Amino acid sequence: MKRLVLLGGGYGNMRVLLRLLPNQLPDDVEITLIDRTPYHCLKTEYYALASGTISDQEVRVSFPEHERLKMKYGTVTKIDINSKQVLLEGGDSVDYDDLVIGLGCEDKYHNVPGADEYTHSIQSIHQARATYSKLSNLPSGSIVGVVGAGLSGIELASELRESRSDLEIKLFDRGERILPAFPVRLSNYVKKWFDANQVEIVSNSNITKVEPNMLYNREESIPVDVCVWTAGIQPVEVVRDIPTEKDSSKRLVLTQYHNLPENEHVYVVGDCASLPFAPSAQLAEEQAEQIVKVLQARWKGDKLPEEMPKIKLKGFMGSLGKKHGFAYLADRTITGRIARLMKSGVLWMYKYHNG
Repeated sequence: MKRLVLLGGGYGNMRVLLRLLPNQLPDDVEITLIDRTPYHCLKTEYYALASGTISDQEVRVSFPEHERLKMKYGTVTKIDINSKQVLLEGGDSVDYDDLVIGLGCEDKYHNVPGADEYTHSIQSIHQARATYSKLSNLPSGSIVGVVGAGLSGIELASELRESRSDLEIKLFDRGERILPAFPVRLSNYVKKWFDANQVEIVSNSNITKVEPNMLYNREESIPVDVCVWTAGIQPVEVVRDIPTEKDSSKRLVLTQYHNLPENEHVYVVGDCASLPFAPSAQLAEEQAEQIVKVLQARWKGDKLPEEMPKIKLKGFMGSLGKKHGFAYLADRTITGRIARLMKSGVLWMYKYHNG
């Protein structure tokens, strides 16, 4: 019996399961999924969980059930690609024939002193819960700093504004304008929403140090009661420790078949993979589609295509609270209630197909 081991129950490996189960898994293959939590977590919604506008249950989806799917819960401490073994906290180990690494990411602090110690995170469900606890218990008039004005920072700041109208919120952006890689119309819409809802955007910022209740924007000291860090990500440490080629962001370099160049039995999906796109749930799912096809071909002994199809992303969507949003799809900018409804619809469809 061949052993396919999936590390992490995120968007990529959920798509692997969706495509293989219940009827596309060869009779001589069994799957083991290893994750820290007993359910799939909707990471794209952690900003709302941390802000307190949705419940914990709304970001959880049950893993599928199948007689040849084994679940193992624990924290991965080492991936030994030479012995084809995964080591877990507490001493357990799991052997594999094929491995798909989808362990996700953690915050990247860019060597800013105090950032790892004095800021809060929304990178895992455990961290999002802790951030919610901290934010929800703030007294009225408290100041919240959100460092990083990418999609996560924008959605967190806007959702927190709807949840806590009594807080002062500062969003620190390194750029001249919000979302500079996208059309000016989209940036202007987001900025206008923040201006209308009294969220201060601190443009051209460069956070150089974090202390308890204090941020340093270059030489300027800015008091904050809570700081949430959304200013960059990197693969989790256990993935960064794998002795293989990595890019400048410590993501693992892959072949066009999504496996390590020196090991065709080790695949990488999602935030840990070096690809010419920004990490996203959509990208992980598109990768997973191709990984399943490669696995099925190799299991059958079929020849792989000389060139894999280029991954094409549909665009992205973001929310500004529960009633407004923005999207960039097929080179078109969409803003307002329609964009927000579109995002809600995509989330509903995802839960429907995976729940």
